[in-house]
Amino acid sequence: MQNNQSMGGLARLAAAVAVATLAACGGGGDDDGGSVVRVSEVAATTSKSTASVLPTTRWMPAVTDTWQLQLQGRLNTSYNAVVFDFDLFDTPQSTIDTLKSQGKRVVCYFSAGSSENWRSDYSQFTAADQGNPLDGWAGERWLDTRSANVRRIMTARMDLAKSKGCDGIDPDNVDGYTNNPGLPLTAATQLDYNRFLATEAHARGLAIGLKNDIDQVSQLAGDFDFAVNEQCFQYNECGVYAAFTTQGKAVFNVEYATKWKDATRRATLCAKAQALNLRTLVLPLKLNDNFRYTCD
Repeated sequence: MQNNQSMGGLARLAAAVAVATLAACGGGGDDDGGSVVRVSEVAATTSKSTASVLPTTRWMPAVTDTWQLQLQGRLNTSYNAVVFDFDLFDTPQSTIDTLKSQGKRVVCYFSAGSSENWRSDYSQFTAADQGNPLDGWAGERWLDTRSANVRRIMTARMDLAKSKGCDGIDPDNVDGYTNNPGLPLTAATQLDYNRFLATEAHARGLAIGLKNDIDQVSQLAGDFDFAVNEQCFQYNECGVYAAFTTQGKAVFNVEYATKWKDATRRATLCAKAQALNLRTLVLPLKLNDNFRYTCD
């Protein structure tokens, strides 16, 4: 959509929006312990519906925020958590609306680095967009994250997240270059793609988490609002997340190993998590609601 305002008019409108938002937010504080970041730039995006984006605000989780992650089964929203990380496509609008009415924050999950043949937009990926299957995950293939078409689909998913009222997004599989994607992906192309995702999320007023991509955490911590990690304790990788926590950014960690169901081992795990300022859950690998242990 064409924007016919002059730059001077746009700047005045941006200032008015910022002042109004600051007043509405009570000076910038958040009742739930999170924070609000003001984005000063006007960003052009690749999505037609967001071709011109005014300065906006976005929520960021606080480093102390508790969380819940569930991607399969009947969603359990009864846990005492601030942030709920649920599937973008499968979560009913009513669930998001109810959580928001309770003062909760909703992070919406989708895979940004793989195609999934059960998704409603799967047919939009071309054969050239897709590489090797993901080992152990039926129906998924690595994506060529350099592809303009792949990026268009991902911005459309962010538009969906925005329209559903998600506060942030959890884009998965953003470390394809470290696997066997069957595509000429490199560390440089991954950095470019992940920063693209962050820029597009912020243009929509969405917070964005960096999912794993351990080798690039230090390079990307400044671009992302929080981190989501799987099994950093299992693989002795948690120390790298100081790049987030020293900036006051939340790190949401999930561990899957059944050994953590043992109360003694879990106590040791939680002591380490608290020392590193990580919000750690022990959950089933299928990410259903079969069991849940929290270190908070």
